[in-house]
Amino acid sequence: MSYDFTVADVIPALPKRIYTAWLDSAEHSAMTGGSALMASEVGGQFTAWDGYIAGVNLELEPFRRIVQSWRTTDYSANDGDSQIEVLFEGTPDSMGTWVIIHHTQVPEEQTSYQEVGWQENYFDPMKDYFSHHR
Repeated sequence: MSYDFTVADVIPALPKRIYTAWLDSAEHSAMTGGSALMASEVGGQFTAWDGYIAGVNLELEPFRRIVQSWRTTDYSANDGDSQIEVLFEGTPDSMGTWVIIHHTQVPEEQTSYQEVGWQENYFDPMKDYFSHHR
C-alpha cells in the first residue's frame, strides 16, 4: 500500500534560479547539504543526499515543473518507485517562489517524508542557501 501527499514552502529566489539549481549537481549538493549527481535532461538518472535518493527525470518544463521517479535506500525490494512533481510558482511580490511538491506512491511506512523530511532536508536548507546565493 502507498500514499500521496503535498508539501510546500516559499523559497527566497525566483523560479528559474531554483529550477536550475535543482538540476545542477554542485548547486543541488550545496542547497541541501548532501552530495548529489544530477541530470538536466528527460531520462537522465540522478542521486541525491549522498546516494540515499535515486531516480530518473521523467518530465521537465523549464523553470516551471520537474517530475522525477524517486526511491530511497529505505524502500524495500518490494516497494515500487515513488514519484515527485516539483512546481515552481513565483510569489505575487516577485520576491520568492512557492515550491510545491506532490509526492505520490510513497510506501506507507515512510511517513517521515511528509512529516519532517521535505521540510528539514529540502525546504529549510534551501531557504538558507538562497538567502545567501541569489
